[in-house]
Amino acid sequence: MNLKGKVAIVTGGTRDIGKAISIKLAKEGAKVVVNYYHNEANANDTLSAIKASGGEGIIVKGDMTQSADVAKLVKEATTAYGQAIDILVNNAGGLVARKTIAEMDETFFNKVIQLNLNSTFLVCKAVLPHMNSGASIINLSSLAARDGGGGGSIAYATSKGAITTFTRGLAKEVGPKNIRVNSLCPGMIATSFHDTFTTDEIREKVAGITPLRREGTAEEIANAAAFLASSETSFITGTNIDINGGLAFS
Repeated sequence: MNLKGKVAIVTGGTRDIGKAISIKLAKEGAKVVVNYYHNEANANDTLSAIKASGGEGIIVKGDMTQSADVAKLVKEATTAYGQAIDILVNNAGGLVARKTIAEMDETFFNKVIQLNLNSTFLVCKAVLPHMNSGASIINLSSLAARDGGGGGSIAYATSKGAITTFTRGLAKEVGPKNIRVNSLCPGMIATSFHDTFTTDEIREKVAGITPLRREGTAEEIANAAAFLASSETSFITGTNIDINGGLAFS
């Protein structure tokens, strides 16, 4: 998967899946613009790992739910590496908290939707004018988009379901320009997401009913992202690819 000379933006690129994707793209030769919002130390760690692997990148702080911050990200990317952006990975997002519909209010629901869906929309809209033929957009959806998620994740699952639909629609819209749009749908991946929001008992139970009998790794998601970013998948677009060890089939 030779990405030499390509320019990539990875939102939420400094922890777990986002970090692994940033490093993998850099290892494959891309110049990686790594977005972060809260933790500058994590961002610097990711950048150090990119450079240690022989890659090249920069870090850019910004809230991807805010159009001004999104514009700043794109400006810094194009200033550093030229006007063309070849790869976009929309990884910014999160669960925020587990709440039933009775427990959540409108503010909470809107926050989760904005964090996951609006951020994807805003970044795609800002980056697309800088994408040429052969460019690739990779959105991060989830198994939750298909099965409704675990307890208390209705808002999160809804936002991810919308991302799968957004992916399909945008793929149709930009396909004539030879720009591809796909999404990855991770299942149970061993990340701080589940360290925070999922009990050990549930994780063990899910791993036990997964055909491969384990959780996935962030690096396995990153490998799929790099594959979709490459010209080796030049006829794949509009797909939502399950990466869940066989827990659920498309």
